[in-house]
Amino acid sequence: MVTIRNATPDDAEILQDLILELAAYERLMDEAEPSVHLLREHLSEEALTGCEALLAETESGTAVGFALFFHNYSTFLTNAGLYVEDLFVKSTYRGEGIGFALLQRCAEIAEARGCRRMEWAVLDWNTDAIDFYEEVGAEPMDDWTTMRMDEAVIEEVAAADSTEVS
Repeated sequence: MVTIRNATPDDAEILQDLILELAAYERLMDEAEPSVHLLREHLSEEALTGCEALLAETESGTAVGFALFFHNYSTFLTNAGLYVEDLFVKSTYRGEGIGFALLQRCAEIAEARGCRRMEWAVLDWNTDAIDFYEEVGAEPMDDWTTMRMDEAVIEEVAAADSTEVS
């Protein structure tokens, strides 16, 4: 039996541990730098990040999974959507419906808030996750390429002289 609840700033350490487990699973430990301090700050109701999280917990209160999400916006639909940044279940608890319960709760939140889309990214090699998402009705967006600027590039672009851009 697992319950899904909203994470609070007081759950920052638990989320940090789960994020590190996710990073290890995704083979991205070299990129993971989760900060308890920033998680506390970003999960507060006053935060401008709009970051929210759900925790999946056993009856004994052990956290076994999480979903972290925020709102995005579709100009074509002129409506908010829900972007699921991460959905993770500890390996020993996979296959028990916890991932679906987290995704379902995200869908309930999106529906209650009038969102017309839910989106997320999944690593190409994670075929188990892709199969799961397709089973629940999600469709891959093969005609889109995710683009990213890291902090250094953001600083460079922000400081660039607009006449330098061709």
